[in-house]
Amino acid sequence: MRDPVKTVHVIGAGPAGLMAAERLATAGVSVVVHEAMPSPARKFLMAGRGGLNLSHSEDIAAFAGRYAEAQDAVQPWLERYSPTRLIGWAEGLGQETFVGSSGRVFPKAMKASPLLRAWLARLAGLGVELRARSRWTGRRDGGWVFDTPEGERIERPDAVVLALGGASWPRLGSDGSWTDDLAAAGVQVAPLRPSNVGFDVAWSPVLVEKFAGQPLKNIALSHGGRTVRGEAMLTAYGLEGGAVYALSASLREAIARDGSALLEVDLRPDLSVEALAAKLAKGRGKDSVSNWLRKAAGLSPAAVGLMREIPGPIPEGADKLAKRIKAVRVTLIGVQGLARAISSAGGVKLDQVDDRLMLKALPGVFVAGEMLDWEAPTGGYLLQASFASGVVAAEGVLDWLGEREA
Repeated sequence: MRDPVKTVHVIGAGPAGLMAAERLATAGVSVVVHEAMPSPARKFLMAGRGGLNLSHSEDIAAFAGRYAEAQDAVQPWLERYSPTRLIGWAEGLGQETFVGSSGRVFPKAMKASPLLRAWLARLAGLGVELRARSRWTGRRDGGWVFDTPEGERIERPDAVVLALGGASWPRLGSDGSWTDDLAAAGVQVAPLRPSNVGFDVAWSPVLVEKFAGQPLKNIALSHGGRTVRGEAMLTAYGLEGGAVYALSASLREAIARDGSALLEVDLRPDLSVEALAAKLAKGRGKDSVSNWLRKAAGLSPAAVGLMREIPGPIPEGADKLAKRIKAVRVTLIGVQGLARAISSAGGVKLDQVDDRLMLKALPGVFVAGEMLDWEAPTGGYLLQASFASGVVAAEGVLDWLGEREA
């Protein structure tokens, strides 16, 4: 007589949760996905508004290095579910992809909505039940308690995958409210902190009025022994953008430790000090300082505005001026909060789960996605690890249930 079909409940309908649901359903497990919001994957859809960056094309060793202290834990996920597999999955849903000039991988549609529609249709075809407005509120009498439009429901599945996200963009559903329940169960949880986030700077009123909202392109930022090339955006509150986000972990920790962080900005990273000084040695003639720096050094008005934030006049000597352009020091005095962060750091500590991503304190309960204590810069690294962890957790469930094919 055939064993009854096992039932697994996935809590959280973001990328990690939906990927876990697909892998489980493909293996013949009955899957129910709970989503507290009225519709699934809201943060995923928001991330796709500016062009859905699914993954990155660099090799796995370099890719894994983007996860810093969590590299040893995350690399096996990437080896189990690589960028190549993720690209094949997206194209299997009818979403052709391409690699941008920076090595980032995007769907040609440049949006999340077509991919999500095709994905939800596939999940429905696999028999996955999606319950919207079903909010997990805790555990009682050996069951999992949900607040639903029909009232309280208690479920007792054979296994559970938690994919509730971190605490960034809480209005989209990831509010970190799960931390207390897991901590009460003996699971160690690192405090949730903003990652890939902007930083506060005490700009002058002149900079805010003239240059807030303008980019600094083709620059290099340095902090804590690391240098990142890319772009940043001047804002009324301070600085944000991809190059800033790549350093957000060390900047955040420095501000927490010292009250501020010193960020060094190289406005012309493609030129040496000597080459830049040679361009500036001709003098400015009748040009204004801004026009001269635009013509001779290739600086935008926003870049010149940033230089003027340093107390005192802009140096006149070519050598000193070149050194200033190559090392503008900006003092960051605060971090924008979780509500404005792209992602969050912290979460379930990685030593609290086994290689299958099952909680050691709660057998049969698996964790995937941003709930785990890892962080990465933007560039496809966030989504790739979320998808991959969903696959690892699902395969861990199948192992636990004895349902995984040899």
